[in-house]
Amino acid sequence: MQDLEFKKEITTVWSFPERGKWVTHNGSYRGNFAPQIPRNIILRYSNEGDIILDPMVGSGTTLIETKLLKRKGIGYDINPQSVELTRINLLFEYENTYEQIVKVGDVRNLNEIDDNSIDLIITHPPYLNIIKYSKGNIEGDLSNIADVKEFCNELEKGVIELYRVLKDDKFCAILIGDTRKNGHYVPLSYFVMRLFLNQGFVLKEDIIKVQHNCKSTPYWEKQVEKYKFYLIMHEHLFIFRKPKKTEKLARIKYSSRLF
Repeated sequence: MQDLEFKKEITTVWSFPERGKWVTHNGSYRGNFAPQIPRNIILRYSNEGDIILDPMVGSGTTLIETKLLKRKGIGYDINPQSVELTRINLLFEYENTYEQIVKVGDVRNLNEIDDNSIDLIITHPPYLNIIKYSKGNIEGDLSNIADVKEFCNELEKGVIELYRVLKDDKFCAILIGDTRKNGHYVPLSYFVMRLFLNQGFVLKEDIIKVQHNCKSTPYWEKQVEKYKFYLIMHEHLFIFRKPKKTEKLARIKYSSRLF
């Protein structure tokens, strides 16, 4: 069941032209990340038996890997269809692993999870409303928010929760990309990074993940000369650490105002 071609990454630039297709992994769910991403993070920052949380679980890529790598996975998603898809994708047999918990839930309210109880967080939020996962019929779905400030204000509530549930000296990984509006670059990843730093996280790594196989690329390739811009073909994989309470760190407090 393992991917024989898998190799752990050792640099801050990750590129997966061929996404992993072992067990139930596939690219049919729009916007899901390659399984090589959570696999690398899990192997680098956790141990067997650890509790790993993905609060925006999508089609279950992270939890498939927690099952394969013998970790205790917890996944939430605000979209019941995504939760059901994740449950289906977890229906494969694997020896000596843990049960994976999947529920409908909201990253902004993780009240079922105790403070300082999670060993690792891995998640991949929507990039504004570039892909609308619930088409506006689910209240609170971040993928229906077009305004950058509103999106960040809502995501910040989730960041507060992630900080609360994560154990001290443990890690939170988030994959986030940028976008364009009216032909100009919108550094969404930078705004999201500030949310985490303001909450108290410290930045361990900023990994550049090269984009491949984006379904909209052929269309936008034809628009490059017309609109005079470059295609955005990278994302940021931020690895944050929650400091121990005894640490004395020189913290930079960013303004809460984004604009």
